[in-house]
Amino acid sequence: MYIWMISKIYSMFQSVKYIYFLLLCLFFSIHTYAEHPPQKYCDSLIEVGIKRMRAGECLASLEILTEAHTIAEKNNWQKQLFLAKNYMGANYFSVLDYGVALNYFVAAYGIAVNKLEPKYEVMALNNIAILYSKNGEFNKAKTFFTKAYNLSVKEKDSVKIGIYALNLGILAATVSDFPKARKHFDYAVKFLKKDSSLMIQLNTAIAENEMQKGNSGNAIALSKKLLSTIDKWQDNNNAITLLLVISKSYLKLRDFKLATEYAAMASKNNTNLETKKSIFEIRSDIYKQSGQLIEAIMFKDSIISIKDTLEVVRNGREFENSRVKFEMQEYKNQIALNKSTIENERKIFYAILTSLALILLIILLIMRSIFIKHKQKKLLAETNEQLVTLELEKEKSDNLLLEKQYREEQTNALLEQEKLKNEIEYKNRKLSVNALYLSRKNENIDEMLRLLSNLPEAAKDQSVRNHISFLKKDMRTDNEWESFITHFEEVNQGFLARLKNKHTDLTVNDIRFICYVFMNLSSKEIASMLSITLDACRKRKERIATKLGLADSGNLYSYLSSI
Repeated sequence: MYIWMISKIYSMFQSVKYIYFLLLCLFFSIHTYAEHPPQKYCDSLIEVGIKRMRAGECLASLEILTEAHTIAEKNNWQKQLFLAKNYMGANYFSVLDYGVALNYFVAAYGIAVNKLEPKYEVMALNNIAILYSKNGEFNKAKTFFTKAYNLSVKEKDSVKIGIYALNLGILAATVSDFPKARKHFDYAVKFLKKDSSLMIQLNTAIAENEMQKGNSGNAIALSKKLLSTIDKWQDNNNAITLLLVISKSYLKLRDFKLATEYAAMASKNNTNLETKKSIFEIRSDIYKQSGQLIEAIMFKDSIISIKDTLEVVRNGREFENSRVKFEMQEYKNQIALNKSTIENERKIFYAILTSLALILLIILLIMRSIFIKHKQKKLLAETNEQLVTLELEKEKSDNLLLEKQYREEQTNALLEQEKLKNEIEYKNRKLSVNALYLSRKNENIDEMLRLLSNLPEAAKDQSVRNHISFLKKDMRTDNEWESFITHFEEVNQGFLARLKNKHTDLTVNDIRFICYVFMNLSSKEIASMLSITLDACRKRKERIATKLGLADSGNLYSYLSSI
């Protein structure tokens, strides 16, 4: 009897334990779902946010993306977190808030570099580069476009390679580096030729580049060919750009009639104020160059009117940006309030479940042990992540130090080169001074000898005549020249050897004259040193320049400096 009762109680206990175990599982399922919504829901929020952004509904898009960002951040979903930050930045970029946009793009870039595949890093780099380009910071834009291009090459993504080569070409054309722009365009053709829309954009950029370089005929021919391939080109941005390229090209060719016609075509059905401003500027230039000053002034007035309108629009945008920021802050405050309400409700829910959990104390003790082990693993994973982060920071610091050392070495090398150059210039100038001194000394001696020779008393005195003859003979020796050449070679090592190897037909007198020119002496100084007239010095300079293959003797010093 007692045994039967005990067995029944035990079986009932087992049934109750099973029921409570199911309840506990249900509780953890609800808790897990409440804390961790499915990733598909987060992905759907991001998709809707992107659609709203592309439809121009930036505020609605930011609200949806902010919710997705909160969920992704809480659940540590790196891909979703990256996409939320990236497109939130794109929304702020759309409303011209470049500072906030850059913050989001940089945060997305950090996630892509540390957590995701290279394709996400390329996406973030491209957005950052476009932002810098729009803001007029072309050097930074080039840096990030180049990084995106290099990563695309590494990943062998042919379409993106072509797109980023095109972006680099457009950026080079913007800063008037036309040869480099054309080089990028030619390279991009290899990867974009299968995509007709991208090829139209590429060829439009090439046509504009040709016009900017002054190849008006090529620009006109290419632009007209492209216009014939664009459907409904009156409403197409590429078509308007091409029409403006043709108009500017005809203006450069001074064909005012055709320039006016194509400018008028570009203005049809066009409501964009910035584009209208560009069109009016072109038409004003056309009338000004064609002598129609009244019409030119009228378009100048229209340009001023558009500028005023743009200023009003910009002020409106600033107000709208402020309103969007304010509403976003209100939305975040509302999210925080809702979160607080949910937390209170959750506490009540937990209290009820805790009372049920007391019945399952034994099971909870077992689960507690499992939880502790899980926590230890999580702590271990966090510790490993912190170690990896510290190693990355150390590596970054080491790279910065190496870069600083490299720059210091470059600076020291430049200083050493400058010092050596100054020493050579100083020694050459010293040689010049010595040579001039000797020349003037010889002139003085020659003058004294001439005066003495003209004195009747000196002509009668044999001893004086002998001394005069000796001094004239001594002045004709080449000891001074040999000494000068020796010192010149010490200062300018290898110059004479290179000169003689390149021009074997030079005489000794030619080499002497070239040395004086290389020392940057004036024609008057050289004439004095060689005891010739200034006109003879100039003729000798022209003769030597001809012998060296130069069309103009004025380029003699520059040519000698390059040997």
